[in-house]
Amino acid sequence: MSRRRVRAVFRKEVREYRRNGFIVLTMAIIPLIFLVQPLIVVFGLPAAAANELAHGHLLLYMLGIPALVPAAVAAYAVVGERQQGTLEPVLTTPVRREEFLLGKVLAALVPSVAIAYAVALFLACVGLFAQPAVASALIRGPDLLAQLLFTPLLAAWSIWVGIAISARASDFRVAQQLGTLASLPTAVLAALVAFNVIHPTLGLGLGLGAALLLLDGAGWRIVSATFDPERLITGTR
Repeated sequence: MSRRRVRAVFRKEVREYRRNGFIVLTMAIIPLIFLVQPLIVVFGLPAAAANELAHGHLLLYMLGIPALVPAAVAAYAVVGERQQGTLEPVLTTPVRREEFLLGKVLAALVPSVAIAYAVALFLACVGLFAQPAVASALIRGPDLLAQLLFTPLLAAWSIWVGIAISARASDFRVAQQLGTLASLPTAVLAALVAFNVIHPTLGLGLGLGAALLLLDGAGWRIVSATFDPERLITGTR
């Protein structure tokens, strides 16, 4: 494993994101969808609603961002470059497929996690403009810790799923739709926990964290093993 080659792929991907306005737009729209609704609800709540908020975990609703944003970005990783004709020159270089995939995953992971952690801006708005009792009921230490720990794990899993789909798809839009659909179960699970349909406990959190960590490791191994540069270069199925 060459760190230099991984960094080269990473830098190439970041430059591609800067040139491709559609990817940047996708990164921006999904977080806005998740932020606007809670902001409207929370800012309109009276102090008396704090008791009701205390029974939920609305902050965990934000875990839908690292579940969905990376999948939409990762969908471009292979099929998008293939359609533009920029994939073949990279695959003919000495870069190994594990290095190639890791560079692409890191390039999608870094901005996705940064966007998800921007939820701190939402918390700042809640602290400034919401009723003090509402802000105290909403912002809780365990939920903040869950947000901090689960964000990279969810994002990494979504990226591996998105890249696996992107490597097999023949059209970017199809890959993006399938990647988003494949990430919906984790987003739905986060929403169920947020609204207390599934009661969050320490054991549940540890179990889900361990499962995601194993899935992330398995994702790298499986996608690397099934990634076929020759098929992508020749266009065969």
